[in-house]
Amino acid sequence: MTTVVVPEVMGILNVTPDSFSDGGRFRHIDQALRQAEQMVADGARYVDIGGESTRPGAAAVSLQEELDRVVPLVEKLSTRVDVLISVDTCKTSVMQEVLPFNVRMINDIKALQDEGAVALLAQYSTDICLMHMQGEPRTMQHQPHYSEVVEDVSDFLAERMAICTSAGIARERIYLDPGFGFGKSVTHNYQLLQRLEQLHRLEQPLLIGMSRKSMLGQVTGRPVEERLAASIAAATIAAMKGARILRVHDVKQTVDAMNVVAATLAGDWT
Repeated sequence: MTTVVVPEVMGILNVTPDSFSDGGRFRHIDQALRQAEQMVADGARYVDIGGESTRPGAAAVSLQEELDRVVPLVEKLSTRVDVLISVDTCKTSVMQEVLPFNVRMINDIKALQDEGAVALLAQYSTDICLMHMQGEPRTMQHQPHYSEVVEDVSDFLAERMAICTSAGIARERIYLDPGFGFGKSVTHNYQLLQRLEQLHRLEQPLLIGMSRKSMLGQVTGRPVEERLAASIAAATIAAMKGARILRVHDVKQTVDAMNVVAATLAGDWT
């Protein structure tokens, strides 16, 4: 059978009261650990832990509150569950506290723009995901504008990647995320998805997150809790266009979809 690279699945674990999809469900550490264990059983390669909601209009979280939510969970998860741990944060101080606990990836919606973040990550071997976002989470959906969305996103990611590599961060540690839903209209989002393969010119693996997002609800008319089918469709399109990691809420169903993608791309079922 032909060897095919199919995206790995990253399960989303929000330990926040106000995330757009699962806010409040996993605030307590025992609940979060059980959810992480279930994601691994369902086929997740990564678990992505976030302590601050980045949905449009979400309130900011203090550094201490984010640390209190994230650090104890990362510490316990690193010894209890056999999974690659990703931490979703844009704060250098949070990165510094979690990196000693065998964290595999820092997933930063601000692409290491916080003071000291690039210098800190240059001291470690941890992978990094640089994401594009126009504006701030609290206001990013207020009339986002681009000259040409794919080109603008690509230029930003190339610039941030150059800053990282010039600081000594090896290219092979860097993943790129175009930031679906982060300062983008529904048209912008679907233009990005339609032309996703154009981002491969940056020659870095892509991490894609569209699970349950409003871009799916705007097309289907479905509320957040009824966007599974749309999420699987979006993940499948991204996979066929070469995504390396898919960040999702529904791990089991996405893993099943990726098995179908693998069989399709292999073209040999004997």
